[in-house]
Amino acid sequence: MRLVVLGAHCGDAEIQAGAIAHKYAKAGHEVTFVHLTAGEKGNPPGVSVEDYREQKIKESEKVASILGVNTMTLDYKDAELTFNDEIITRIATLMRKLKPNVVITHWEKSIHPDHALCPRIVQAAQLKAGLPGFDLDGLPAHYYSYYHSENWEDMEEYVPDLFVDVSDEYETYLEALSHYWFIMNSKSFRYYDYYKALGTVRGCVNRTKYAQTLKFPTGTNVRKGGFIPGYEL
Repeated sequence: MRLVVLGAHCGDAEIQAGAIAHKYAKAGHEVTFVHLTAGEKGNPPGVSVEDYREQKIKESEKVASILGVNTMTLDYKDAELTFNDEIITRIATLMRKLKPNVVITHWEKSIHPDHALCPRIVQAAQLKAGLPGFDLDGLPAHYYSYYHSENWEDMEEYVPDLFVDVSDEYETYLEALSHYWFIMNSKSFRYYDYYKALGTVRGCVNRTKYAQTLKFPTGTNVRKGGFIPGYEL
């Protein structure tokens, strides 16, 4: 299995599905985090946007090394994402290169415009990557499934379908998150505390110590379960 977790900013893929990613990477599957932007405009006082971009990319590389996954950050600008053919084609081409069986991304409804665009991009790229009639750098067509994961900014009407037991992975996940400056130092939101508590609450519902959740896209054939369909560990 090849798994891609696509987030709007460095940190989104990790907080939403980092423990799931680590679980599948440990089992031998190839996992890649794709960040459309670095999330550089949340720069701390005294740090330029350019310097914070470099800082966040370095942090993402450290986090990925702990979780045992690959990572990449594209060159789009934070808070300036646009839904257009250029980005759809770029992501479709990337998906043909990475060949994921499954892509995990943001939920459809969010208070952050960048987040809300991600599932639209992933869905449009799914079609373009999967149809052989599109010539994308001569790469063969590749179709993937996709799911949504849980972010505190994307919670409107988010009701989980899948609860994945990540009890054995959660401490490593939390340790990895601690290498992001914004997670440990944000004055506007207590990221670390929230995601530690969220994993605990989802685990309570799942009757496990910790869990992370996924949601099927709107309108698809929903099947409740405890693993990514077709890839039970």
